[in-house]
Amino acid sequence: MFIPDEIYYEENIRNYELGKILLEKYENIPKKIIENHNNIEEMRKKQNYEFANLKKKLIIGIRKTHKYVPNYKVSNFLVPYTSSGCTAMCMYCYLVCNYNKCSYLRLFVNREQMLDKIIKTANNYDDNCVFEIGSNSDLVLENTITNNLVWTIENFQKSKKGKLTFPTKFDMVDPILNLNHQGKIIVRMSLNPEEIINKVEFGTSRLKGRISAVNKLVEANYRVGVLIAPIIFVDNWKKIYEDLMIEMNEKLTSKAKKEIFFEFIFMTYSYIHKMINSEAFPNALDLYNKELMTVRGKGKYTYKPQLREEGENFFKILMQKYFPNNKIIYFLDYIFENK
Repeated sequence: MFIPDEIYYEENIRNYELGKILLEKYENIPKKIIENHNNIEEMRKKQNYEFANLKKKLIIGIRKTHKYVPNYKVSNFLVPYTSSGCTAMCMYCYLVCNYNKCSYLRLFVNREQMLDKIIKTANNYDDNCVFEIGSNSDLVLENTITNNLVWTIENFQKSKKGKLTFPTKFDMVDPILNLNHQGKIIVRMSLNPEEIINKVEFGTSRLKGRISAVNKLVEANYRVGVLIAPIIFVDNWKKIYEDLMIEMNEKLTSKAKKEIFFEFIFMTYSYIHKMINSEAFPNALDLYNKELMTVRGKGKYTYKPQLREEGENFFKILMQKYFPNNKIIYFLDYIFENK
């Protein structure tokens, strides 16, 4: 469980039930009152090499922005929800591109307001309208602190229409397994080869635990997807990604293999990542490869089209070999958006 070494909070969180709960839960943690969770000057002034220490901070505030962004990939809308940022330190994380080194975990206590808007919006759309509530954070991780995911699933029962979806890199799914989710929740587990997890996705759950979590979620009758994401073209990429498919094929239950769908996402990198990683993790794997990458927008890099096409064709072959009957939702590059 994440235990912050310091908490920054907006004083008005005391007016919300969750705010009171969190302040009591962390009563022995040093605290500072801030005016705005989105603009903490002393945090912005920290150096890149302090990135890992910044991740030990917890920010608690009230979410003021509630704009929905049309999506139409696995959802209809990207929805600002109960957290942003994360305690993990994945070296490619798009939140770093949005928030720079201030991609630490921020919790928002006005959950009733946010879920009420989702329910009202859902009830004005058709039954299949899907809301992505995890595009800014990892709700399985957050749930270990706030219990918000359990709270959300239980209270979304009030909605006559709509579905919720979120991705995760964490295996702590036991608290949601026995909930009456009514088939309205879509969980998408992000998987990568163990080598990538160990070298790039610092602070996340191991591959074995993630695969086990998929089995548990399917058994609990959630709709479950698998994100092979982000695909990173390291030297031995074909071998380690085929090994991943083999391990999934061997360890997923028959029911899981029958029901899961797939998404494939290729890594996008940025100048911001490069600068932070080089100072915060000087001995880590260098994800920037000028021979394989091309510029896409200001300070952003994607894999060259020929390599990208080779990768897509390779994964289609793997799918035919190991998961021939499972649906592929899409192949795409990580897109950095201001959410």
